Amino acid sequence: MKILVVDDEIGIRAVIKEYLENEQYEVIEAENGREAIQVVESHEIDLIIMDIMMPIMDGFTACKEIIKKKRVPIIMLSARTEEYDKLLGFDLGIDDYITKPFSPKELVARVKAVLKRNTSYLNDIFTYNALEVNFKAHTITIDSKEIKTTPKEYELLCFFIHNPNIALSREQLLSNVWGYDFFGDDRTVDTHIKMLRNNLGIYRDLIQTVRSVGYKFEIEK
Repeated sequence: MKILVVDDEIGIRAVIKEYLENEQYEVIEAENGREAIQVVESHEIDLIIMDIMMPIMDGFTACKEIIKKKRVPIIMLSARTEEYDKLLGFDLGIDDYITKPFSPKELVARVKAVLKRNTSYLNDIFTYNALEVNFKAHTITIDSKEIKTTPKEYELLCFFIHNPNIALSREQLLSNVWGYDFFGDDRTVDTHIKMLRNNLGIYRDLIQTVRSVGYKFEIEK
């Protein structure tokens, strides 16, 4: 798999690259957000490790631009530990957030976990009437027309599809889709569910609200 490492500090890039290559990943480097966007446009990238504070273009801005164009898993790196920065990153659609200084071994473990979550549905297609989700192409179509969603909306739908007719709590959704311990309220899940339902249009009612529990993807058995 091909991983893009984006950081303005060459020493940090070198350490990350060494550990990733020891795990047989192919690594491409960029030193700012603008370069990262150019790499994503010209290469098939499986995952991005991106610093926040960089010259020319910061990580948050680059993430916004990349997510508009492609669904690529993103792990954010930052020396900033404020909860606001973490929540902003997750709201943008990143998959994980690691604060500096960090353990390279832990970073590799996080990389493997994120890649596993994002590739566990490969070589499979879900169809329900005119709704189709192609897990390999990472596309959602209704009547052959592609529906645009954020990465987290897409991951939510995938998780629902693979857990049909089961009442899922917000905590379960946060743990399995966001992959981190959430230290706030449940509005993050509710907001993404609302957006996903809007994007699903006539299929919005497939996602049912379960009172006092969470949500359920209800389809005919």
